[in-house]
Amino acid sequence: MGRAAGQLGGQMNADASQSGSPRRSAPPVFPIACWGLGLVAFSQLLVAGLALAERFESSQVVRVVEKEVTKLVPIRVPVPAAAAAPVETAGNAVEARPPVVASDARAVASLPTMPAPTPVMVPGIADAQTERLITEARRARIGGDMGMAIVKLEEARKLSPDEPHVFYELGLVHEAMGVFDMASEHYQKVFEMGINGAGSLYEDAAAKLRDGFAQPGDLLGKLSLERVQIFKDPEHEAGKRVVLTVPVEKAPGETIDPSQVLLTVAFFNRNTRGEITQLEDQTWAAERWLHEPVDWADGKESLRVEYVIPRQDGPTEHLFGDLDYYGQVVTLHYGEEVLDVQAWPRDLAARMNRPAPAGDDGMQFPEFLDPNMLPPDFDPNLPLLPPR
Repeated sequence: MGRAAGQLGGQMNADASQSGSPRRSAPPVFPIACWGLGLVAFSQLLVAGLALAERFESSQVVRVVEKEVTKLVPIRVPVPAAAAAPVETAGNAVEARPPVVASDARAVASLPTMPAPTPVMVPGIADAQTERLITEARRARIGGDMGMAIVKLEEARKLSPDEPHVFYELGLVHEAMGVFDMASEHYQKVFEMGINGAGSLYEDAAAKLRDGFAQPGDLLGKLSLERVQIFKDPEHEAGKRVVLTVPVEKAPGETIDPSQVLLTVAFFNRNTRGEITQLEDQTWAAERWLHEPVDWADGKESLRVEYVIPRQDGPTEHLFGDLDYYGQVVTLHYGEEVLDVQAWPRDLAARMNRPAPAGDDGMQFPEFLDPNMLPPDFDPNLPLLPPR
């Protein structure tokens, strides 16, 4: 028992001696990690600062950019000439122009030729119905029915409010009626459309606004109708044929614009019932000038009109009666003015609302060419005989 107590005491002394000795401490890991991160951050800031400093220095360098600019240099084209021509100056001194050398001539020949300018054309009418109304209005204006012409043109303006032909025709109608202020307004609208919108009508409207309007009677005496020659050929193979020769004479010393001359012939028929009606089928009549070009160089031009009434079959003749040629009304226009009218028989002028022009003595009767009095070698397909 004493031995066990001694061992226990020795063990306790050994434990006491171990517990009394000093303990070893752990290394500082966290502070070392913080210092490492701080060094990394400082190195990044240093690199970023150096990069910014280098960019700032490069932005201060002045850059010179060279750009090639094309410059147009005018070149005077020499005029070819065989030799130097003397030129008289203001001081009566004579100086000679230098002759063109061969190199200049070759330079002129090598230059590209400029294309001829494109003429300004009359613009087309896009809408077919508008074109039909304008054609009907033009026909009514030439026929003297100004009210119908205005009705047709107003209807066309509703369909095509920007059509230059409509406004120009309205100007012509009001000019023919003598309402010049309204005519000027319509011409002004065409003028404002310019060449791109109105084509050659722009030039025509500009001329109307610049030169003014011709008053009625200004053109009387420049052109007149001579006696109309009438040749009847009822035995023609195609039907009953009538050939008219309408001479138009120019006054001496007058200047005529052939494009302004318009000659119209309205034929009238009479059936077996005695009814007189105006020709509706315009394909029955064909016209042409006897000589080309039509310029009144010798003072006179003649229009030949061939009118053929086709042969009718039995049922058509029974229903409508046999048609026969009755007469015609010949009207001479120059521009918008009626210069002369010949109607045969005379009552047809009232049917066409064609009053005789001033100075008409009513003695202008046509000349009938009798087939029985013609020479045997007369050919009706050639120009007719001159007046007796």
